[in-house]
Amino acid sequence: MNRSSNHFDDDLNQCVETMRDGSKSFFAASRVLPSRVRDPATALYAFCRITDDIADAADATAESIHTLQERLTAIYAGHPGDIPADRALSEVVRAFDIPKELPLALIEGYEWDTQYRTYETFDDLLDYCARVAGTVGAMMCLIMGKREPETLARACDLGLAMQLTNIARDVGEDALNGRIYLPLQWLREEGINKEEWLQNPQFNESLSRVVARLLKEADLLYKQAEIGISDLPWDCRPAIQAARLIYAEIGRELERLNLDSVSVRAVVSKQRKLVLLTQAASAIIAKFSNRRMAKEAHCSIQFLIDAVSKTTHIRHYGGTIYERLTWVVDLLERVEERKREAELSVEDRFQAGGFG
Repeated sequence: MNRSSNHFDDDLNQCVETMRDGSKSFFAASRVLPSRVRDPATALYAFCRITDDIADAADATAESIHTLQERLTAIYAGHPGDIPADRALSEVVRAFDIPKELPLALIEGYEWDTQYRTYETFDDLLDYCARVAGTVGAMMCLIMGKREPETLARACDLGLAMQLTNIARDVGEDALNGRIYLPLQWLREEGINKEEWLQNPQFNESLSRVVARLLKEADLLYKQAEIGISDLPWDCRPAIQAARLIYAEIGRELERLNLDSVSVRAVVSKQRKLVLLTQAASAIIAKFSNRRMAKEAHCSIQFLIDAVSKTTHIRHYGGTIYERLTWVVDLLERVEERKREAELSVEDRFQAGGFG
């Protein structure tokens, strides 16, 4: 760490308070993480939470996004602004070798929000989800020490699934802010005109089918993501499984509300979260014997995996020759030591009359 551990702890405490108030689902799941992962993950999520609030503000502009990009540049330069979340994240990105492309893509997703973008197809929507959520899944994966493309893809899948769940839950709230994230193609297929609906957002059976369709896609991604959870360190799996279960449960709550996410907001009760946390903590996620069950990475998240692979290759290439030579030297020394031990053993036995 560039700064003292006490300063980092102070910043981290501020991040914890941010998450306690602003992201209850993450806060609940994160309590199950081992501290070596929980602390940097909290710093990451606090930065995401704060910057997301800035981008979501009614007065957010291109200048707001430019300011976030400048903050990120300062973070990666090791000179963060006087903001606890920025200072904490600066330590995290350095310690875990997180490529700048990942949080930069996150901010790009925020920029799309300020532009009130709409998404014609489901694949277009996934491009957005990859930025605002797939990035977080990838960064969490790196914090847990996993950089393999297959595991990164599944972590991104979990981020996509969570964001689709958020969109399904927040249809009414987004409409009040003049935003709609549901694929326009799906809306037209149900006879819903986007402009007319935004002027008077009402729940109806046609809209419920669109929401149901979105939740179905989310559930497929949750199932796919679970394959990757089995690749994580064993003491991280319960927390990630808890996050997966709690977010997926939002979809189940929506279904209990007849998929009405306009007039009401689906909320997972504290009691239900505790049940899911218990299930996740006691679950043993076994390795999947058939790796072909895992699909290839969706094109929307491939650029995130490529960014990590590039930095991983550079980092490993820089140390490969030295590391391999060191390993070979160590091996040769161990072989020579065993030979000396064997020779001494033979001599001792000869002197003791063990041969003849």
